[in-house]
Amino acid sequence: MLMCQALSVFLAISAEPVRHGFLATGGETFIQDESGKTTWAYPHSSRDGWVLENGNVLLALSKSKAYPGGAAALVDRAGKILFLHKGTQSEVNTVQPLPKDTVLLTEAGTNPRILEVDSAGKVIAEVPLKAQVKDHHLQTRMARKLPNGNYLVPQLLDKVVREYDPSGKVLWEAKTPHWPFTAIRLPDGNTLIGCTLGNLVIEVDPSGKEVWRVTNDDLPGKPINDACGVHRLANGNTVITSHHAKAGEIKLLEITRDKKIVWTYKDDRKGGIHHFQILGESGKQGLR
Repeated sequence: MLMCQALSVFLAISAEPVRHGFLATGGETFIQDESGKTTWAYPHSSRDGWVLENGNVLLALSKSKAYPGGAAALVDRAGKILFLHKGTQSEVNTVQPLPKDTVLLTEAGTNPRILEVDSAGKVIAEVPLKAQVKDHHLQTRMARKLPNGNYLVPQLLDKVVREYDPSGKVLWEAKTPHWPFTAIRLPDGNTLIGCTLGNLVIEVDPSGKEVWRVTNDDLPGKPINDACGVHRLANGNTVITSHHAKAGEIKLLEITRDKKIVWTYKDDRKGGIHHFQILGESGKQGLR
């Protein structure tokens, strides 16, 4: 008995707290390491982003005076722009690195679409999206190209996640209880979806049936405040951002499948985090 108690005390003392390094996009764009130190920042607000294996960062830049239609930009750690594609409509809300130095991006506007652009800036693929056009800002968010060549697209105001083929045909869709922001196709065929102002995350099976959800009713202190970005870790846990969180409030939280909180992140920045990428030793971990 005493040996078991001693072992329990040893494990409790020696267990290291869960920490993550991450790239944050939003009003501020920065990389934070596992110790809590900001190791890199870019002086432009952003919508989406990825740290590549060579250390460069691919960003969807928010619309601004310099980029009235938003932009997709690849920058190095010194801030030098290595690739730039300026949006031609209202906003660029998505970027995704693809093989052969190709970039996927979405354009919101009167002609909502996905583009694939090569390193020379040439558009090599265009996929029209069937989305409402009365509110450009609430058309789409984190669109992703799937391993099968199709595209998974959360459509906020339409309250639906759709899978499109390269011609723009809808092959699959799942209705959502609130505006979907992030949709992640999991290895088992299910889809994980962050539902923004609904303050909830759901998982649906291939038929679109909900098989799991987490809301503020499941968590102490109701920490979810605009569940935009979502990340499924390799260990099966889920990290959620609260885009509307303010200084001193929880901006990222990691939960287990049975809805236990194992990690939270707060800072003194005024704004929340729009989307994020959890960074492991290889520069990326899990699915987003």
